[in-house]
Amino acid sequence: MKPEKDVIDRSGLGKRFWEKKPLAKLNQKEWEALCDGCGKCCLNKLEDEDSGEVALTRVACRLLDDDSCRCAQYPIRHQFVPECIVLKPENLDTHAYWMPETCAYRLLWQGKPLPEWHPLLTGTPDSVHEAGVSVRGWTVSEFEISEDEWEDHIIEEPLG
Repeated sequence: MKPEKDVIDRSGLGKRFWEKKPLAKLNQKEWEALCDGCGKCCLNKLEDEDSGEVALTRVACRLLDDDSCRCAQYPIRHQFVPECIVLKPENLDTHAYWMPETCAYRLLWQGKPLPEWHPLLTGTPDSVHEAGVSVRGWTVSEFEISEDEWEDHIIEEPLG
C-alpha cells in the first residue's frame, strides 16, 4: 500500500507547538493538526445512564470511510448528521469524557503527552494505522446494525 497523503495540512506549524501553547490559544490549523486520523471519534458510543461510563462500538457513523478513517463528507457533514460534534477548545470540557483514550485532544486536555505514533511526531499520517490504533478495515456501518444490537459490537480501548 502506498503512503497515504495527509488530508490534514500540517505544514509550517511550529515545532511541538502543542507543548508550548494551551489548547485555547491554538489557531484553527494547529487545532485541526492535532487530529491523528484514527476514526474512533466517528464510532457510535453507548453511555451507561447510571455510571456515565462510555463504551465504543465498531459501529461507525454512516459517513466514515473505513479505509481512510476519515469523514467522507467532512465539510458538509452536518447536512447528513446534524448531531455530529464540532470539537473546539471551548467545548472540550463537555466532550473529552467520551473521546477515545488515545485522542490527542483528550490527552492534551488531561495534561498527557501525545503518543509516539502521532502523525505530528512521526511526520506521516500512516503511523496511526501502522500502530494499530485506527479503525481501518474493521468497522460496520450503522446502516447494517440495528441500534438494539450495538452492545454486541463493543470494543475495548485503547486499541493497539
